[in-house]
Amino acid sequence: MSFPKKGKSFPKKGKSFPKRDGRGGSDFSLDDHAFAMKIASALKAELKDRNSRAKLVASWTGANERTVKNWILGRYAPCGRHLVVLAQHSDQVLNAILSMAGREDFILVGKVEDLRRKVFELATLIGEPLIQDPGR
Repeated sequence: MSFPKKGKSFPKKGKSFPKRDGRGGSDFSLDDHAFAMKIASALKAELKDRNSRAKLVASWTGANERTVKNWILGRYAPCGRHLVVLAQHSDQVLNAILSMAGREDFILVGKVEDLRRKVFELATLIGEPLIQDPGR
C-alpha cells in the first residue's frame, strides 16, 4: 500500500515565526550578529587592560579558549549558561544584557547602590578623628 504524496509534510509558509503583538510579546529586533557584537564590546570594555583575556574568560566559564576568542571578536555569542556566568563576573556584560532587554532601570539601581556604599565609606573616613599633633 502506498501513501499519496500529498499531506505527508507541513506546508512551507515561511522561515520564521510571526512577530508577537503588544500583549506580552516582544518586538526585540536584534539579530544574532548584533547581539554577539554587543557582548564582545562588553567583554573588551571589561577586560581592556588584561593581556590574556581569553584565558581569564575561559577560566570563568569553562569554555574552550578558541570559543572565548570568537566571543571577544564578535563572531559568535555565548550560549545561555555561559552568558549567565559572564554576567556574574562582568558588570559590563550584565549592563549590556540589561540594556538589550530594555531594563536600564536595573543598571541605575546598581549605580545608586555603589554610590551609596561609597558615600558611607567617605562618611566613615570623615567621621574618624584625625591624628592629633603632639605639639598641641
